[in-house]
Amino acid sequence: MRILGMAALCAALGGCASVTRGTTENLGITSTPPGAEAIISGLENPTTCLTPCSVVVKRNADISVTVQKPGYEPQTIPLTREIQGTGAAGFAGNVLAGGVVGMGVDAVTGAARDHKPNPVIVTLQPNAPAARPAPPPRKPRPPAAPETGT
Repeated sequence: MRILGMAALCAALGGCASVTRGTTENLGITSTPPGAEAIISGLENPTTCLTPCSVVVKRNADISVTVQKPGYEPQTIPLTREIQGTGAAGFAGNVLAGGVVGMGVDAVTGAARDHKPNPVIVTLQPNAPAARPAPPPRKPRPPAAPETGT
């Protein structure tokens, strides 16, 4: 009976990191100046928000964030995915509870990983002033009349 109970528990838990950390995380985005548009690409549904903001993203998504505001140069920040201490512990917990199936679930869902940097912090740079057009060439002055002496 105990073996059957342990097997049911292992099947229910599937992937320990998936259970303890979930398959999504909050991604914070801030900018200087605030009020910039943040475009989060790599999600199933394209998402935008005005900074400062937070969006829920899947841990296994390949994400980049573009921050833009009129009068400033846009910036694009690609995010990486890294295994953190708590994710590694959940992934390792599969040895006890989820086995190979749990490890596979965690690997596919990305539950053991976090996006970096999080939060995304951007300082926007003002657009370079537009180059002024060169003034038109001046017309040469006619030569001065020679002085006549009396």
